[in-house]
Amino acid sequence: MPSSAKTTGHLISIARRAARRQPMQEIQSGTVTVAAGLQGDHKGTKFPNRQITVLAVEAWREAARDAGEPDLAWTVRRANFLVEGVHLPRAAGGVLRIGEVLLEVTSQTVPCKRMDDALTGLRKALHPDWRGGITCRVLEGGQVTLGDPVEVLVSPPQRVIRLP
Repeated sequence: MPSSAKTTGHLISIARRAARRQPMQEIQSGTVTVAAGLQGDHKGTKFPNRQITVLAVEAWREAARDAGEPDLAWTVRRANFLVEGVHLPRAAGGVLRIGEVLLEVTSQTVPCKRMDDALTGLRKALHPDWRGGITCRVLEGGQVTLGDPVEVLVSPPQRVIRLP
């Protein structure tokens, strides 16, 4: 992480979806568990290394602008948490706290074909500089609420993933 990178910010939105290919539902607060990720989200139990996805609003805005749709809703990305004002870790092993919840970064959220289904060019716009966000596993569960502080506790050196 660059020495000028911010390590604290706040949670500005929370979303989940009950089943695959369902629309995201924004919520004001939620419960996160080690066993299941965000309560009510279908991924947490099924994918233990991708229980929670986190997206930085600054990165999302850049990607949406580069794809030609600057006002595109962040929920198109299908992430669980939207954060602001913090430089997210860009390597596996990074650790962040969001409210009571402790998360370990397992990977970059690699943009999939569905991003281009939503907006042509979005997949390519999300790829650089980890704009698509991070996937995490839950180390400690708890409650999350809009406005909760977000703090990066560990930020290993960045790892770059090449698209196929």
